[in-house]
Amino acid sequence: MTKHLGGGWQVKGAGNEKATKVTDTQKQSIDAAKEIAKHQKSEVVIHGADGRIRDKDSYGNDPMPPKDTKH
Repeated sequence: MTKHLGGGWQVKGAGNEKATKVTDTQKQSIDAAKEIAKHQKSEVVIHGADGRIRDKDSYGNDPMPPKDTKH
């Protein structure tokens, strides 16, 4: 999930060039990315407006998941 060049925020799959979804707000984009990740059992990587990674959340089947202290 990153800033979209045309404005707003975009949800993009790893390695994809095109956005899966473009939203007006970062929160909308985060919510959409989390729903996609839950269905695909994958990870969400949230980038800030500066492009730096701000947060990550995994929805996969990790046999040795880290202890999540945020949730």
